[in-house]
Amino acid sequence: MKKERYYSLDVFRGMTVALMITVNNPGSWSHIYAPLDHAQWAGCTPTDLVFPFFLFVVGNAMAFVIPRLRDEGNKAFLTKVIRRSLLIFAIGLFLNWFPFVQWDGDHLVAKSWEHIRIFGVLQRIAVAYLFGSLIVYYCTPKKAIIISVLILLGYWWICYALGAPGDPYSLQGWFGTGQVDIPVLGTNHMYHGEGVPFDPEGIASSAAPVVQVIIGYLTGRYIQLKGKSYEMVTHLFVAGALLLFVGAFWGQFFIVSKKIWTSTFVLLTSGWALTILAVVIYFIELKNKRIWLDKFFNVFGKNPLFIFVLSGLLPRILWLIRIPAGTENGQPVYTNPLAWFYDHVCKPVFSSEYNSSLLYAICFIIFMWIIVYFMDKKKIYVKV
Repeated sequence: MKKERYYSLDVFRGMTVALMITVNNPGSWSHIYAPLDHAQWAGCTPTDLVFPFFLFVVGNAMAFVIPRLRDEGNKAFLTKVIRRSLLIFAIGLFLNWFPFVQWDGDHLVAKSWEHIRIFGVLQRIAVAYLFGSLIVYYCTPKKAIIISVLILLGYWWICYALGAPGDPYSLQGWFGTGQVDIPVLGTNHMYHGEGVPFDPEGIASSAAPVVQVIIGYLTGRYIQLKGKSYEMVTHLFVAGALLLFVGAFWGQFFIVSKKIWTSTFVLLTSGWALTILAVVIYFIELKNKRIWLDKFFNVFGKNPLFIFVLSGLLPRILWLIRIPAGTENGQPVYTNPLAWFYDHVCKPVFSSEYNSSLLYAICFIIFMWIIVYFMDKKKIYVKV
């Protein structure tokens, strides 16, 4: 394999992280443009691409690390992978619980463990990384592909066989909530954003994301094998188009849904990842066209986990700071620094609150960029 440095991979990873932070931090959750919001249940918006792209990126990075881990031996590999998986899972759990207190009237009270969500974005990444690493380390690429196909087909069969007759893929009919997640996790430790206990990153839907990591790994391995060539980029395009076609066709029978992370969702989003990555590699590596936007995303790609965690911690800390905002029915009303910034800086700029909400998200991501930019200048890279 050719050991070359791929600036384009840092840019693609940075694009993914930057978009993830942006869509997670709008000024108003009730004023979001449709492409920057998730599909209600079935379907796939640009925002729905972000999380699977992150898993694809995790697998892609593994392709450059696995050969070194093989040289170090099984014990070193298992130690590193298990430790990293547990640490990422623990950080995700920490984020769900942080800042451990919340306002109850005029008093700060402790957030009880009894109502803390156990799973989430980082927890899903940890699980997918763990099992994806084990598969690609101990199996040949051909066997990894076979296992991936079996996982996707098996998940389809389970959803259909155990789901509600005639409606197996709906919120109410999906097997995972009632038969797996609630019995294991309990309703208090699950997501309630759908109005009922339902966890989009729960246990029942955790198998298919592993395939996303494996596809990312196989892509990275192929990029290394072929090197910076038109043949490699062309093959990425073809593979991406094939996955898009299969995902869209299969989607006529098994819905495309991020909420239950269907097999079709894996194929469709992996197809987009391959296609977009091919475009990035073509312009950056083959045509050597680098613009300021590349540099903007590149610094995100060098500290992805750190900046994602910081983007979750910072708002939670600022939400605890209360700023007097008048009275209502004789009672004092408070705001917080982020809400104040949105109301007094972003909203006055536009007549449309959708634009104001987008402006807030842009300001937030620029602030995050400033942090990672100076970290990059100081050669500070946080890894787990």
